[in-house]
Amino acid sequence: MADADLTVVTPEEAYLEHAGERLGLRVYDRGDREGLPVLVFWPAMGVPARYYERFCQHLAGEGFPVVVADLRGHGASTPPVSRRSRYGYADLVGRDCDAVLDWVGERYPDQRVALGGHSLGGQLSLLYAAAHGADRVAGVALVAAGIPYYRCYRGVGAVGVLAFTQLAAVVASLWGYWPGHRLGFGGVQARGVIRDWARTARTGTYRIPGAAEDYEARLALMRTPVLAVSVAGDTLTPPATIDHLCEKLTAAPVERWHYTAERAGTRLDHFRWVKAGAPVAARIRAWAEQLPG
Repeated sequence: MADADLTVVTPEEAYLEHAGERLGLRVYDRGDREGLPVLVFWPAMGVPARYYERFCQHLAGEGFPVVVADLRGHGASTPPVSRRSRYGYADLVGRDCDAVLDWVGERYPDQRVALGGHSLGGQLSLLYAAAHGADRVAGVALVAAGIPYYRCYRGVGAVGVLAFTQLAAVVASLWGYWPGHRLGFGGVQARGVIRDWARTARTGTYRIPGAAEDYEARLALMRTPVLAVSVAGDTLTPPATIDHLCEKLTAAPVERWHYTAERAGTRLDHFRWVKAGAPVAARIRAWAEQLPG
């Protein structure tokens, strides 16, 4: 769907209270039902849900009911990140994702649910699906979401990724949180989130402290269908990082798709694709139409 034909859906703002936190949700729903699953979409690190407004309009125009959730401490989710914030990936996956899917299940009791996400949001979606299986999640759509293993980057870029991620973990530990708003990367993040992110960059695995699940084992056993989209010009999450993540999915049907600048009609990178997301939304629909059930 071209931007000129963009279906305008007024987003509904909703809030979910749980465990002393408030998660902000934005719901895009045309009200018609085309047999597609509800798509729950999670943002990239430090990116508010409202950044995906145009992309969510395209998804709604394709027929999806869409729920995009602000990550804990960001956007409309409160309280904001501070030195008191001690959560990491295990909490975002095991508590926040679960709470949002419970909310979606109450609102859409008779519809399947698929997860989607950009960058960190995609990783969290995949880990949740791996832990809960196809009974809970019909499929996972990843956009520019790969494990940032330093060996997946070329030349001096690999050294730079390793050095930066490990230094970020040290800074977050000493400062009490990651001051990305001052340092120009990732926004303000809880030190546990940066710790887990740095560990994935160093090891290429999801060995997450405090997690109730062995995510590496769960990913290997997962059978939930996955669409993995890489984006031209993306130096933060190049195709090799996505391939590395997909290689963990030895039992799941995985479909890889590369979004090119030629198809977009404009320059792309890790963030710019969101503003030219119509072809991505259409590709997700084509994939979702083939999901079982």
